[in-house]
Amino acid sequence: MMRLLPALPALLLAALPQPALAQVAAADSGDTGWMLVCSVLLLIAALPGVMLRHAGLANVRNALSVMTQGIAMIAIVSLGWGIAGYSLIYAPGGGWIGGTANLMLANLAALRDGLTVPESAFVVFQMAAALIAASLLAGAVAERTRLAWFMGFAPLWLLIVYVPITHAIWAGGWLAQLGVMDFAGGLVVHEAAGWSALALTLIVGARRQASIAGHSPVLALAGGALLWIGLSGLVGGWALGATDDAATALLNHHFAACAGALLWMATDRLLGARSSAMGFLSGALAGIAAIAASAALVGSGGAMLIGGAAALLARLGLALTRRWIDDPAQIFVIHGIGGLTGALLLPLGVLPLLGGVGFEAGIGLTDAIIGQLVGIIVVAFWAMAGSAIAALAISVIIPMRVTEEVEHDGLDAMYHGEQSWDFR
Repeated sequence: MMRLLPALPALLLAALPQPALAQVAAADSGDTGWMLVCSVLLLIAALPGVMLRHAGLANVRNALSVMTQGIAMIAIVSLGWGIAGYSLIYAPGGGWIGGTANLMLANLAALRDGLTVPESAFVVFQMAAALIAASLLAGAVAERTRLAWFMGFAPLWLLIVYVPITHAIWAGGWLAQLGVMDFAGGLVVHEAAGWSALALTLIVGARRQASIAGHSPVLALAGGALLWIGLSGLVGGWALGATDDAATALLNHHFAACAGALLWMATDRLLGARSSAMGFLSGALAGIAAIAASAALVGSGGAMLIGGAAALLARLGLALTRRWIDDPAQIFVIHGIGGLTGALLLPLGVLPLLGGVGFEAGIGLTDAIIGQLVGIIVVAFWAMAGSAIAALAISVIIPMRVTEEVEHDGLDAMYHGEQSWDFR
């Protein structure tokens, strides 16, 4: 009893009524962990995935150069994202552009408004999505462009093309207010990258000695397989938590990829070409680009339909454009046409009749189709115009193309040691 006397005041104080304290919102560790995992998956897709695919599709004398350009693009866009990109998209602003409250990633909240994850985790995930779009561009103009030009082009492309498109759709900007829907990047990532690639290929021109096929199909297949897996992080992460929507999105991502792979191979046969492993992966990636717009909003049947339709249209697009577009990695047909197809078919896939979640109250099928058409046209035009402006602006200082001699000998010699900054 004597031992309890010193503790008696504390016990009495604890028994008294206590004032109510406001509960401090805390991040959900499961949702936070899930978004970080999805971010890492996207980084794997952007670094070894895209780079291996592009290297395998290039001539053996240019494999290192296209990988170097991809690394440079990722490094510069990452820094640009931290300095201004995130703030200009997601900080409070207007319908056309965000604000400056988060420049240099200042003033990040402990919890992202409306979510169960820290804002820092949201920043990492959004940066990884931007890196996917940026990293694809190097493959479209491989084997003839200068590293120095690419390094100047990268930050301008981020600010002129990616930031306005992303703010307009994902941050509640003017396109979102018009009813444009894009769950996980069919428009923002895939269509924007694909149509930017088209603009670059037309401006830079064709290779003087274009290869019919890349030097290493095995490398290209390995990179494509990493993209198949890594891009699941884009649709899974945009569920913004470890939820049923995330699981649904992952399933539909895989179903669309499988349907796209088989439809591309079937189209090869119908066009009189041989089915190939490269075609299989191209079809899968076209299906993945298409389903990104609606991955958590459609049923399994709708996902298969969207993936297959995108691969069919992308393969037909390749047959029609191959003679006048020199795009070694097929960025335009796979991501540009694939993303466009998925965004266009989203209103049909969302219908409950096809297993979709249905539209919100007050939105009809016609309204949704019109909204998607507006989004598709605006993103395609903005991506091409913005990319052309950025490319031509930098070319005033640094020429886009290497010299004929360097292109003939291969660019890889320019990326070894002290010759890395050769401006020939």
